[in-house]
Amino acid sequence: MSHIHIPDGVLPVWLWLSGWVIAAALIWFASTRSRGADVRRKVPLVGIISALVLVSMSSEIVPIAYHINLTVVAGVLLGPQLAIVSAFVVQVVLALLGHGGVTVIGLNTLMTMAEMLLGWALFRAFVRVLGRTRVRAASGIATVVTLAITTTLLVGLVAASGVTGATARETGALDPQNLTFASPFSEGVVGVGLFSGGEKATAPAVGLKRFATIVYTLGPVGWLIEALVTAAILGYVARVRPSLIFEGPLAPTERILPGDELGVH
Repeated sequence: MSHIHIPDGVLPVWLWLSGWVIAAALIWFASTRSRGADVRRKVPLVGIISALVLVSMSSEIVPIAYHINLTVVAGVLLGPQLAIVSAFVVQVVLALLGHGGVTVIGLNTLMTMAEMLLGWALFRAFVRVLGRTRVRAASGIATVVTLAITTTLLVGLVAASGVTGATARETGALDPQNLTFASPFSEGVVGVGLFSGGEKATAPAVGLKRFATIVYTLGPVGWLIEALVTAAILGYVARVRPSLIFEGPLAPTERILPGDELGVH
């Protein structure tokens, strides 16, 4: 749950403006902390990871109306400083594509930052406990815990807004009134949004309690799917490029002096 699809004019000004101010401060802080490292070499990596996150957030798992986020993957591969920058870039592009209004870019950036940073911290903690050979297990557990926490943050954000319209959510095959699942293809493939742009713009608003129930009903299925995807990606990267995971993209690189390319001293 790394971004909220709320249009402009729904949330109170104090809430979305606070999101912009805090997000801007964190982006400035991350940029300042990264100046000492050779960040220019990492721009392609930031671009690739941001593009992957952007594509995944724009692709819906039709039956449960869930978007894979890949935020834990981004957090682990980019590290905390670059992840903050990536989160902002992703949310700006998503807003331009209609995934939430411009005013909520700050809040959405904070939500995405929270998932990336929390996923990064939890992954490192679980790797220390389980060992470097259990990257898949560590990343899977970190993903589930991260998404559970950020989903709770989302519900708290909606509650803090005090706006009924903020609880509108596309629920896929889940009937929000009686919480039962129907065939996702009962209205045809186009009817469920596979080729019609994804989410329906007319999703009905429900009460906060029912909204939380819907989110926690659909969420665990999506968390498990994302945990499996994240474990597969990070497990592969750990096998072919372990330094990117265990040392981080901003780790200092060893300089090879001219004449030492072949190990001649």
